[in-house]
Amino acid sequence: MEKLNKLLEEYEKERGSLIGLLQDIHEEFGYLPEEYLREASRRLNIPLSRFYSLVTFYSTFRLEPIGKHHVCACVGTACHVRGAPLIVDTIERELGIKAGETSEDGEYTLDVVNCVGACALGPLVTVDGEFHGKMTQKSIKKLMKKN
Repeated sequence: MEKLNKLLEEYEKERGSLIGLLQDIHEEFGYLPEEYLREASRRLNIPLSRFYSLVTFYSTFRLEPIGKHHVCACVGTACHVRGAPLIVDTIERELGIKAGETSEDGEYTLDVVNCVGACALGPLVTVDGEFHGKMTQKSIKKLMKKN
């Protein structure tokens, strides 16, 4: 709560953008814990609904922590035509979770994105920020077993 208090103090001093405050909290903690949103709402005298309207509108914000390993599959046009849907299906089966979920043991979070800007490498998957291009069902199974 000490880190949150520092962020709220900075926001109170400069009355910056509420989105900026949410970004700072998200960056600091990796997600936006409900109790932190409630505390910010109380301290800043801003309705909690205003926080949630921003948090649910922008897909970059998370209300739940991500797993130890963050797997992200690109499903943009170039990756899609090269088999991204099969790659996503394979990852879901290998990890036992659907896109947007975190495994019960907290090891993996699987997300899909529309484009990561590396179209020549499609289908592309990132694991903990590391790019893995030209994925196949066989290579993604091997990659999932490695991590």
